Amino acid sequence: MFTGPIIFGFILGFILGSRIRDDRFPPSSYIVLILALILVAWNLGPFPYYTDLPVATGFVAAAVGIMAGRILLGRG
Repeated sequence: MFTGPIIFGFILGFILGSRIRDDRFPPSSYIVLILALILVAWNLGPFPYYTDLPVATGFVAAAVGIMAGRILLGRG
């Protein structure tokens, strides 16, 4: 597993998530968002030379980083 896309995706997502000001979404919408993110990551597939997982790991890490940044450092 290549850690570069995962680390940089998470850091970028965390920075973006920490800049989200207010949350107008109910908690149930996060479940739908997670399912949509998994579907998108699965359809994107891995980078052509990465054969470890069938999903785009950088995209998944960025999505997790956005949620973590929003929860930990969100300004609301």
